[in-house]
Amino acid sequence: QVQLVESGGGLVQAGGSLRLSCAASGSIFRVSAMGWYRQAPGKERDLVATITNSGTTNYADSVKGRFTISRDNAKNTVYLQMASLKPEDTAVYYCNANVYRYRTSYYTTDFWGQGTQVTVSS
Repeated sequence: QVQLVESGGGLVQAGGSLRLSCAASGSIFRVSAMGWYRQAPGKERDLVATITNSGTTNYADSVKGRFTISRDNAKNTVYLQMASLKPEDTAVYYCNANVYRYRTSYYTTDFWGQGTQVTVSS
């Protein structure tokens, strides 16, 4: 089994910063792409940022220049550094990982964290 444990969410004032962490553990041969998604009240879940195993990143237009995604492959951990936070960033943030479970696997399996609440006040 694979478990993703998130931390770092909380309440922050507009313009402030937060750093989210997500560590994958369990039966893992190799972690492929990882990412962060969020769902705001009354809205669809959408992609925030992704990062490949080799470090290639992709960001939603709404967070470019403010958020930075990074990872530590040795720890199977992905981070999301959030700066210049806005009230519209308020959402539940979910960690995602594409995981090769076994050495002989051809396909990855998606795993999700439980979600962590980020609230930005004005």
